Amino acid sequence: MSGAFSGLRVIDTTHVLAGPYASYQMALLGAEVIKLEAPNDPDQARFNGTDRDLVRAAMGTAFLAQGAGKKALALDLKSRPGREALLRLVETADVFVENYRPGAFTDLGLGYEDLSASNPRLIYCSVSAFGATGPRRYQTGYDNVIQAFSGIMDMTGHGDERPLKCGAPVVDYATGLTAAFAISAALYQRERSGTGQHIEVSMLDVAMTLMTAPATDFLWTGKHPQAKGNAYAFATLGMYHAADGPLMIAASNLRQQRRLWVGLGREDLVKTDNLARIDDYKTEHEVLASIIETMPAAYWEEFFNERRVPASRIRRLEEALADPQAEARAQFLQLADPSGRLEGLRVPSVAFRMSQSETGVSLPPQPVGAQTSDILRSIGLGDDEIEALCLAGLALQAPHPDAGDMAGQ
Repeated sequence: MSGAFSGLRVIDTTHVLAGPYASYQMALLGAEVIKLEAPNDPDQARFNGTDRDLVRAAMGTAFLAQGAGKKALALDLKSRPGREALLRLVETADVFVENYRPGAFTDLGLGYEDLSASNPRLIYCSVSAFGATGPRRYQTGYDNVIQAFSGIMDMTGHGDERPLKCGAPVVDYATGLTAAFAISAALYQRERSGTGQHIEVSMLDVAMTLMTAPATDFLWTGKHPQAKGNAYAFATLGMYHAADGPLMIAASNLRQQRRLWVGLGREDLVKTDNLARIDDYKTEHEVLASIIETMPAAYWEEFFNERRVPASRIRRLEEALADPQAEARAQFLQLADPSGRLEGLRVPSVAFRMSQSETGVSLPPQPVGAQTSDILRSIGLGDDEIEALCLAGLALQAPHPDAGDMAGQ
């Protein structure tokens, strides 16, 4: 089988997380992705991660997490020769992705109108913090800033005036998935219309969609959502402390709360409508807390799940990754690396399975400019031209792995 996007070429000029994550989804579905970076200012994610040897080699784990399956091209787009080379490459592309300040690529002559003039079928995706319109359109931002601005942090925490950021960069990842979804929709429409289009994705817009339920409730009632920590409107939904650690329970609907109370021998607390559950929160919470604290979390996890009441003890990432269920899903791909630089690297795949399409990547994350010469030759540049670009600092070809280790020693 081949991937759903096999035969498509994506040029990815993005950096950090949201944009690269979008193009990574395309790579996982079979697209040829070319990651374009500046020779002297590569993707910042290359220098993030806890393994300092990898960081020194510009191969930090923040980059590795979404860098597989991408060829590496290093060009200076602020130079005329660099832009000319990109324009030739764009003629062969299906998708172009950028995540710079709105208007920055247009100022370089690389905006949608410029690129679509030579390639009308091109899907051009722009990702930014606040969007291309509005008074904050030129304001930059990252996941944490957007979480703060959007209200996500305000309703996360324990309501003690100490807002909390979500542990994972959820806005970044959701933005990447949104961009990939939008690109997929545009590619589908291109099959009917024959032409490409410009897609504009805003991290703020994505954050607001993540706040769909609380935002809709506020717009209707005028009541601000309150940070409640791990508590919910129903006592049978939330975190409790077992004898040896925390447990999350999710007896959300009436059927589940009936199974919970019957299983615990407290049929007297079964409710027949949700308003009664809300009204009786205090009593239910006190009873449930006193019961849960008597046994270990693992006991209760098994107890509730046997009765079809969703529950899980709180796991650390290490334990979650090693769980047989996670292993059965094979969500992480182990990549072979002929160079030996990243032997044993495991990276995430797409979060779905397809019966008639292959998913995954085989090419490990590449050093800056690893395929520069090959890519430039493919668009007609001669070896002398490529060498001149490299000598001028306008392009970079990474050394062959045999020339030294990742740190260039």
